[in-house]
Amino acid sequence: MSFIEPVTLSLRGITLEPLALHHEDGLRAAAADGELWKLRITSVPEPGQTRQYIEDALSARVAGHRFAFAVLDTASGTVLGSTSFHDIVPAIRRLEIGYTWYARRVQRSHVNSTCKLLMMTHAFETLNCHVVGWRTDNFNFTSQAAIERLGARKDGVLRGHALRRDGTIRDTVMYSMRSGEWPEARAQLLYLLDKSRA
Repeated sequence: MSFIEPVTLSLRGITLEPLALHHEDGLRAAAADGELWKLRITSVPEPGQTRQYIEDALSARVAGHRFAFAVLDTASGTVLGSTSFHDIVPAIRRLEIGYTWYARRVQRSHVNSTCKLLMMTHAFETLNCHVVGWRTDNFNFTSQAAIERLGARKDGVLRGHALRRDGTIRDTVMYSMRSGEWPEARAQLLYLLDKSRA
């Protein structure tokens, strides 16, 4: 039995469904909303690479180090983007949340906060993780602010850590949250979501 079994998570009009080949057209359309593959600080697939993106995610699931989801609008079934558990280390009950991107029309909406609430709840309360981590490009200030709003703590910066899609080398900003910090972070996230609906 793998550490993360296939699961579908839903809340507040958003559903996280295990990423599969039948999501290809929807994922391609979501990425086209804003031509997100043109951003040098993301890993969004170009239109012709969408199937390979999914196949790579499925291979990583079999290997046990990444579990990708399609992000859906629950009511319509429209694919809004994708997000993943990754760098999964069952022996120490640690994983990271990343490979996250959304169609431009739903950015800066409740979608990201809802996805993070679903994933963090699953990680801490079902998988009993001790630590959940995040990483982002040092120039992705929007992502850094979003992670910090979750209550995650900045662990540091890994310099010269990874290649960007344009071939430049990035520094990676690392964040984490421990299980003991989750109850307060959960309360704050629910507060922010309720506030955004008011």
